[in-house]
Amino acid sequence: MGFLDKAKAAAETAAAKAKDAAEDVQQKRDLNATYNELGKLTFDLIERGELADARLEALAEKIRDLKEKIAGDGALAGATAGTGDDAPGD
Repeated sequence: MGFLDKAKAAAETAAAKAKDAAEDVQQKRDLNATYNELGKLTFDLIERGELADARLEALAEKIRDLKEKIAGDGALAGATAGTGDDAPGD
């Protein structure tokens, strides 16, 4: 086998490995997205009272707390906007 044949074979092998790696990454992204979607659906079912399980309640409560904090931070940011040193009337 000549040098060019070996280089071509090596390039084909590398391309196949890269394709497999890219497929693996995409499958892992899809898996994570599906877990995320399942979690959101589960939380919605808990909130609507359609799903009840003591093992899920601690996580649901953490989500509620985080949503409340985020909503509170957003309200605080909106309330303080425009009060800097360059605000009109200073």
